[in-house]
Amino acid sequence: MIPPRVARRLLLDWYRAVKRDLPWRGARDPWRILVSEVMLQQTRVSAVIPYYERFLARFPTPASLAGAPEQELLAVWSGLGYYARARNLRRAAVEIAAAGGFPRDYDSIRRLPGVGDYTAAAISSIAFSLPFAVLDGNAVRVLSRLLAERGDAQSAAVRLRLKEEAQRLLDPAHPGDFNQALMELGATVCLPRNPQCLLCPWRDFCRARVLSLQNELPVKLRKREPLRQQIDLLLISKKGAFLLRQRGAAESRLAGFWELPAAGDVPSAERSELAASFKHSITRHDYTVRVWLAGPVKAPKGFRWIEAGDLVSLPLTTIARKAFEAAGVLGPR
Repeated sequence: MIPPRVARRLLLDWYRAVKRDLPWRGARDPWRILVSEVMLQQTRVSAVIPYYERFLARFPTPASLAGAPEQELLAVWSGLGYYARARNLRRAAVEIAAAGGFPRDYDSIRRLPGVGDYTAAAISSIAFSLPFAVLDGNAVRVLSRLLAERGDAQSAAVRLRLKEEAQRLLDPAHPGDFNQALMELGATVCLPRNPQCLLCPWRDFCRARVLSLQNELPVKLRKREPLRQQIDLLLISKKGAFLLRQRGAAESRLAGFWELPAAGDVPSAERSELAASFKHSITRHDYTVRVWLAGPVKAPKGFRWIEAGDLVSLPLTTIARKAFEAAGVLGPR
């Protein structure tokens, strides 16, 4: 078992030498940290960076988001996906603004809408130097290999053991840097496949490496195969406008977002040619989306003609935005 003082010195020395230059690194503002952590949930770093910068340019404080219309929030978030995150972030902003400032203790941060144990620990340690260890997917992978943990990494018992190990190793003098270093190690060296063990600062203490188990851990027993589905969308235009519909409030998923018609929504439309095709994944679903040029039609009930110049300011569903980008109507964000 690696001694905590040794673990801290090795990890922090490594991190300070090789850490990536990310826009939220070095921030102590809890609002900026909250925004980054919420955006990074289930989303790649490379995809988050431009959204993070645009979001904070428009909403630099909780009060600025709390006072903004939801449609404006969704338009800024459009394309990032998992839109419940955006709505929870706005609810948190309302609470923070009403309280007159960001909460400064773990329990109060944990009670904010959309904030779980991991996000609360990240904000507490990075913004306020509180000694709370994080346990995200990267940390789980590093610690599972360090301990040669052979139990199911998705089980509560194993998660508790890993959290206790993370807390044991945590540097109380630099908890924010330690947490970020642990996650950075998992993101850049202790990779899911073919980990770069020779670059790891903990390589001499890693039990999985000693036992040649690094490619077998962590164990995930409940992994399920993705569900595959094909979607056909219609790109119908008239005089520089496109046919779209806005999801109603009763449609809890993506309510308020604008989407293209599916083939079955406008049965009278005749497809002329395939404009684009792309892949799209949501949790366990893998979609193949085909975008067809079609028309002419009269706008069915619930649909509207939207000018091409107005598309950029609308909260489009991720699939609709990808469709417009793939068809060359919109440029990439």
